[in-house]
Amino acid sequence: MESRIADNRVVSAACNSELLREYIAYLRVEKGLRPLSCEAYQRDLLQFAEYVEGEHLSLIAVRHEQVAGFLEHLKRHSVESRSAARKLSCLRGFYRWLLLDKRIDRDPTVNLESPSTWKVLPKSLAQSEVKAMLERADVEQADAIALRDHAILELLYAGGLRVSELTGLREEDLSLDAGRALVRGKGDKERIVPLGRAAVAAIEKYLRDARPLLVRKRGRAAGELFLSVRGAPLTRQWVWHLVKSADVHASPHMLRHSCATHMVEHGADLRTVQTLLGHADIATTQVYTHLALGRLKAVHRTHHPRGTRRVDTVQS
Repeated sequence: MESRIADNRVVSAACNSELLREYIAYLRVEKGLRPLSCEAYQRDLLQFAEYVEGEHLSLIAVRHEQVAGFLEHLKRHSVESRSAARKLSCLRGFYRWLLLDKRIDRDPTVNLESPSTWKVLPKSLAQSEVKAMLERADVEQADAIALRDHAILELLYAGGLRVSELTGLREEDLSLDAGRALVRGKGDKERIVPLGRAAVAAIEKYLRDARPLLVRKRGRAAGELFLSVRGAPLTRQWVWHLVKSADVHASPHMLRHSCATHMVEHGADLRTVQTLLGHADIATTQVYTHLALGRLKAVHRTHHPRGTRRVDTVQS
């Protein structure tokens, strides 16, 4: 009996491994997803495969009960609702692919709701915290590394860039006279990101006084905009470390969310924020909805005749 169970697990694992290999190839080649996105999908699917293999099933034999059980398993192990929602979204894409390819006759992810609290507002810094961070980085007599770090922080906040988008930027992607940059996001989709005066000034200073020194250390031409002390392209991990060094409570993704949060707080509509951040679906941007509603309420209280209780005084 035990040997039969073990054999079933081996067969399921082999079947799952082949399915995942094909699906990741589909995401990379046909959907045009970047390697980092494919790796993230693969991690989530491998976790689910491990779960169903524990029930002696292959991914292709999964039913609604196993997906629901997996979500409950995540909840019991204190996985955050946003992470659980991302994993469910990943499973939906995978089973939609299997259904379209006629390998299954029903989608086991239908009629499953995402965790009720997944649309929580991402953490962001207060405007005063971002201002203090950028002011600390803006040193008058700075060396090449300090100038580069200041330009990176300004750009992350001004443009709401993902780390992979920042490390992939090239000098020719900049149009500083027009105050904008060409950014390549998920799926190699391009978008134009406007830059404020502070970001443009920091980048210009870096290009003039710092980048030529870093290129010289490498000894050959470098296409990437931001370079390491040896003149090599920066890694995502290094940028993460830079932001942490600037503020222990911050992260590159937090600066991206801070950019969006502060724009909405100052009256930007969600469509504009969606375009700036490069969200394919407005639903992703709608986590900021309650900020827009908060401002709407404040405007209503201030300007509507019955928005606030007014006390008229009559002079006798």
